[in-house]
Amino acid sequence: MTVYVDDVRHSFGRMVMCHMWADSLDELLAMADRIGVARRWLQQPPKASWVHFDISLGKKVTAIEAGAILTDKYGPLEHLATADVASDDPARRARGEAKLAQIATCRSLPRAS
Repeated sequence: MTVYVDDVRHSFGRMVMCHMWADSLDELLAMADRIGVARRWLQQPPKASWVHFDISLGKKVTAIEAGAILTDKYGPLEHLATADVASDDPARRARGEAKLAQIATCRSLPRAS
């Protein structure tokens, strides 16, 4: 089980935010407790497309110090696609495999400076 943070930077008022998610809800909540993120800020369906926290860049540093793994902006999509690939549903598995291929293509493209 692992907790992840991404390298996105989304403005929220005067703060800059990124995402934190995990392989399990228990681990995500344990990390939130450990780094001082209130559980009430948990984002999940139906209001969000996946289970995660939006955290400040300061909390991101704290999460990494506590063992979270830094990913790129495709990390959340890769996480969801990997879960689809592990599914018993053939259509979901195929969708996940296609998404992983798209992510690999995007990562291989040169970055704009």
